[in-house]
Amino acid sequence: MSFGSRARAAMQAYGPACVGIDPHAALLEAWGLPDSVEGLDRFASTCVEAFAGQVAFVKPQSAFFERFGARGVVVLERTIEDLRHTGSLVVLDVKRGDIGSTAQAYADAYLDDDAPMAADAITVSPYLGFGSLQPFFDVAEKNDAGVFVLALTSNPEGPEVQHAVSGDRTVAGNVLAQLATLNAGAEPMGAYGAVVGATIGDAAEDLAINGPLLVPGFGAQGGTVGDIRRLFGDVIDNVIPSTSRGVLSAGPDVQALRDSAARVNAELVGS
Repeated sequence: MSFGSRARAAMQAYGPACVGIDPHAALLEAWGLPDSVEGLDRFASTCVEAFAGQVAFVKPQSAFFERFGARGVVVLERTIEDLRHTGSLVVLDVKRGDIGSTAQAYADAYLDDDAPMAADAITVSPYLGFGSLQPFFDVAEKNDAGVFVLALTSNPEGPEVQHAVSGDRTVAGNVLAQLATLNAGAEPMGAYGAVVGATIGDAAEDLAINGPLLVPGFGAQGGTVGDIRRLFGDVIDNVIPSTSRGVLSAGPDVQALRDSAARVNAELVGS
């Protein structure tokens, strides 16, 4: 099955929410864990136990594992392996973006199904030119994986690039239009998604890309169900709201984490 098909099936089975695994120092402390590889390992293992086969998408943030060096990357690799093929899809948040053979190497590292850290999908940055992402799309297509491209992020520095005008579109609008072209005709939706923040305010760009829309900023960062309904309107069925602290603050109890994720899904489905 294509990533678009698997994503739609997972959303129908579990609800649309994506739960982030963001083991930053403050959260480790809140869980009573040391800010060490050992604490990281316990945190990640608890998240796997809580969310595997319980939510549609789980999104490990690579940076919070990488900060512990090689041993942290080993934990990330094991976390991805433990999550995959459980019913939950792994979206690895790495935001890679490069050109030529380097982009190809990143694509092979994260999207080739035989790679040690292969995920169901990854996040990438298009701001070296949309064409620089072609190796990611090629490897994703070969392996039935997905790619989420940064389009309209909610960080305050984003608009200076994303809202800049190129031709008759904003830069973000051009990214979205090219994703729509890649996804044209795909059923039930394409494999190539966009990252659009829940707290961007308003979106004048066309979000109908026939692909999944990964929406960070929901929950603890201020994004609400009302924001999602207002921003995404007719394409809301393709929206994957992402939350980390809003769910993870219920830990480290496994059942409390599951209950927290279930409440988020119930709120979203009820909208």
